[in-house]
Amino acid sequence: MDEIRMTSFRCFREAQSARLAPLTLLVGENSTGKTSFMAMVRALWDVAHRRSPGFKEPPYDLGSFDEMAHFRTWKEGRAESFEAGFDQTLRLPKERRQVNFDVVFEKSGTVAVPARWRLQSEQVWIEERRASDSSRWMHFGTANGEWKRQMSPDIEESLPQDFRPLLQWFSGFPARLDAVEGSPSLTDEDQRQLHELFVLPAFYMDRRPFASAPVRSKPLRTYDPSDPSSEPEGTNVPMYLSTAFFENKRWRALKDALEGFGHDAGLFDEIAVRPLGKRGSEPFQLQVRKYGKRAKGPKRNLVDVGYGVSQVLPVITELFRQHETPVFLLQQPEVHLHPSAQAALGSLFCGVAGGERRLLIETHSDHVIDRIRMNVRDGSTALRPEDISILYFERRDLDVQIHSLRLDERGNVLGAPPSYRRFFMEETRRSLGL
Repeated sequence: MDEIRMTSFRCFREAQSARLAPLTLLVGENSTGKTSFMAMVRALWDVAHRRSPGFKEPPYDLGSFDEMAHFRTWKEGRAESFEAGFDQTLRLPKERRQVNFDVVFEKSGTVAVPARWRLQSEQVWIEERRASDSSRWMHFGTANGEWKRQMSPDIEESLPQDFRPLLQWFSGFPARLDAVEGSPSLTDEDQRQLHELFVLPAFYMDRRPFASAPVRSKPLRTYDPSDPSSEPEGTNVPMYLSTAFFENKRWRALKDALEGFGHDAGLFDEIAVRPLGKRGSEPFQLQVRKYGKRAKGPKRNLVDVGYGVSQVLPVITELFRQHETPVFLLQQPEVHLHPSAQAALGSLFCGVAGGERRLLIETHSDHVIDRIRMNVRDGSTALRPEDISILYFERRDLDVQIHSLRLDERGNVLGAPPSYRRFFMEETRRSLGL
């Protein structure tokens, strides 16, 4: 996703757009919609992949439709719908193609459901609409005309929450589509263009964005075997480390990466899994230790060291683990960390972001932001200034405006409104006693 759009969603009354980059930082006061923004990013992925939008799925809980649709004024009432969408530039073998996806959410009972979505590239588009009788219609359009077909109940029931069966259903595109408003019959060229849009391989990501909770699970002295699948609070991470420990090759690479960050952040120099049995199915402990100048310190249980270690470990493990998740939505990854460790996180983000990986990070840490800015200035990251976006959420009375800020070659923030600069300048003056 290169840009996100929203209208009438929670605190965002007016139409908003925000530029996303390989590394995107979300900054602003509390309760200015940063978490809602991240929830919408995941919800858009869900709808684009024919999943129910996870507005109430951890780590987010945005409530019912009435909590999500913008409440304008007592006189105007609540918005009857809210809209969102994204633009994405696909890098295909022979070309780059701009694709737009938009969805309108309406109220059904108490929940927000997609009433209409539209996928478009240039003059070719596909749209699903919900009629007043709750039936659904697929509409197709090219520069030549528009056609439609009803999604009958038996077809709806046969479609899992995935676009692939829909691709199979429209494989070759049935010629018996109803023309809309005098459009001509579907031609072979129309059929080719529509099918090409439907099967764009780069648009459909196999892995859902990973979303972390702002506070991770508390450490335990001893862990019992559990499911190693990713969880927002990181409860899965100890088991993932234990599983990797019994697979020597995977453990060595993961251990080196974790220890590299631990050393740079001043948190630990060594991490170890201590099995309490001979198999991975038995209880285990996690230990870390620091090195002195002349000797190694003792290994200590995760419970017996600073709380920041257990809070950051799930975040960095998810970034280092071997999976194909393309997008990470991280809330306050710096929580409970010393400023020097927060700065080390900034460098880690610069090293991880890029290529197919995108990080969206909600942070209240100047140290994370400043380290990223300095890395750009010093050329110590492969990321270019345009690869970083700072989204500043500015409160304006009861609404919020999102500002998409950029960096220049020297790491300076460009396009910042007065309120952004005023906040940081006032904090600097206060720290200097001026």
